[in-house]
Amino acid sequence: MARWVEALNEAVGRVVAWFALMMVLIQFIVVILRYVFSVGSIPLQESILYTHGILFLLAAGFTLKRDGHVRVDIFYREASARKKAIIDLSGVLVMLWPVCFATWYFGWSFIANSWRIREGSLEPSGLHLVFLLKTIILVFAALLALQGLSLAARSILVIKGRADTNIPPKL
Repeated sequence: MARWVEALNEAVGRVVAWFALMMVLIQFIVVILRYVFSVGSIPLQESILYTHGILFLLAAGFTLKRDGHVRVDIFYREASARKKAIIDLSGVLVMLWPVCFATWYFGWSFIANSWRIREGSLEPSGLHLVFLLKTIILVFAALLALQGLSLAARSILVIKGRADTNIPPKL
C-alpha cells in the first residue's frame, strides 16, 4: 500500500513539476506581449495563477514523500530512527490528518457551491474555470492524507523493528 501511494505521489509530482516551467514561460509571454507589443491578456495572466495553484497543491504529497516540508529539527535531527518514526507518526496523527480532514470537510461545501454556479473569473474575458481550480483543493487533501498513510505505515514498521532504516524505500 505504501509503495502504491508513494508511486502515485511521485507520478503526480513529476507531472506537476512541469507546471513551474509552464508558469515561467507564460509569464515571459505576458511580459513580452505587454512591454514589446502593448497587448494585455487576462486569460494568460490568470493561467499563471492557475498553474501556480495547481503546482503547489498537487505537489504537496510529493514534497512530503521526499521529506521536503519545513521541519523543526531541534529534536528530530539527532534522534534515532525509532524516535524519528515516533515523531513522524505523531505528526501524521496529530497534525497532518486533522488538517487534511478539515480541509476536505470545510472545502466540500465551498467547492460544491462553486460547481453549482460554475464559478468563473470576475473578468469578462478571464478563464471561467474557477470551479475546476477549487476542486484541486480536495485532490490536495486526498493526496496529502494518502502520503500521510504511507508515512504512518512506514513509521509503524520502523517502531516495531520490522523495517531496515538504512535502505530507502523502493518504488
